[in-house]
Amino acid sequence: MPQIPVSGKLILISGPAGSGKTTLCDKMMQHYGAIKRVITATTRPPRSGELDGIDYYFLSHSEFETKIAEGAFYEYARVHKNWYGTLKEPVQSQLKSGTDLLLNIDVQGAASFRQEAQHDSELAECIHSLFIRPENLDVLQTRLEKRGTEDAAAIAGRMDVAAHEIKQATHYDHCILTGTPEADFSAICRFYEAIKSANQQK
Repeated sequence: MPQIPVSGKLILISGPAGSGKTTLCDKMMQHYGAIKRVITATTRPPRSGELDGIDYYFLSHSEFETKIAEGAFYEYARVHKNWYGTLKEPVQSQLKSGTDLLLNIDVQGAASFRQEAQHDSELAECIHSLFIRPENLDVLQTRLEKRGTEDAAAIAGRMDVAAHEIKQATHYDHCILTGTPEADFSAICRFYEAIKSANQQK
């Protein structure tokens, strides 16, 4: 029988601010030691304690823009004065080695990945997407207010963005409705384990 090439899975996790996606991603990596976080690239300078290739790939503006021109990114965006993006080569090399990857990404970035997968059959085989959706916007606003890290104007801005993001949930492979942190974590684990189980049965 022909040998099936080893291939990891790329899990895209999206959801509005306050949905708990960052915490869930952190718990996933702690629970499943084999899952690695996708290291993204940025032009912002390293903060104290941050290391190149560990926290981010730190690039100059000219380096980043050269790589854009070369088509080296799956997705990229300019936020304020800096660029952020996901480089293809590190993701591809880890997936080919059989490593499962987790990427906390916004809806625009996830859409770029889906577009890439339309003409990249290897990526299409690896990619799975999950949207974490609040029961309603009132629940989300309450969570943001409890954080106490932003003023009313900033929260209002996040709510406008959230309303747009929630409309994109139908484009994802799976959507979980947020409940308790424990229930959300159980749901995301079931999603991941279903993917792994289906892969083993091929």
